[in-house]
Amino acid sequence: MEHDAPRQNLAISAYRELKHDIIRGRYAPEEKLLMSRLKERYGVSTGPLREALSQLVADRLVVAISQRGYRVAPMSLAELNDIYDARAQLEGLILRLAIERGDDDWEANVLATAHRLAKVTDISSPDELLDGWDLRHKAFHTAIASGCNSPHLLQMRNTLFDQVERYRHLWLQETVMSPQALDIKRQEHAALVDVILARDTDQAANLMRDHLITPVPIITRVLTARGIN
Repeated sequence: MEHDAPRQNLAISAYRELKHDIIRGRYAPEEKLLMSRLKERYGVSTGPLREALSQLVADRLVVAISQRGYRVAPMSLAELNDIYDARAQLEGLILRLAIERGDDDWEANVLATAHRLAKVTDISSPDELLDGWDLRHKAFHTAIASGCNSPHLLQMRNTLFDQVERYRHLWLQETVMSPQALDIKRQEHAALVDVILARDTDQAANLMRDHLITPVPIITRVLTARGIN
């Protein structure tokens, strides 16, 4: 048992790093993941790497090929549209429940995370802006969703979020550095907060869906330019 914990920690570390690199596009869709290169890059042995890859297969970011190892999962316009639609539908349901069930502490958390997100332009470095905005944006939407008080729905939400991340990062790369895009998102978030605090369920659900679907045309253009259809 003494040796299990270090191995498990190595597998978790390799999983997180490889997942991050796949989401950020370091590996192309359908690229073969050679074990020798992975071991060198992530500094782990075959055992922990296989555990990490198995988890990424479950996350649908990696595909296991019988007797041939692993490849990065493909990307497609059909999957893009399906994942974003599923996420928007689920987020709408979760938001309705959050407005119904959320208490004063929930409202305060939504306001606090919205404020931190609006202040993200205080960060100067482009890389820090990308990472900082992304983290604060996730925190804002997670704060909203938390009000539904349903661990099972939140787990389903996390699964969909993981699957959408690779596509969503293409949008981030295209737009988040633009002051105009940041300003539009800031306005969308402020409008969302207003209707959420007003407990206007229908308007909040409509705004949330529009907000979440916004990246799809931009991602579609990027994928098409790369020959992915």
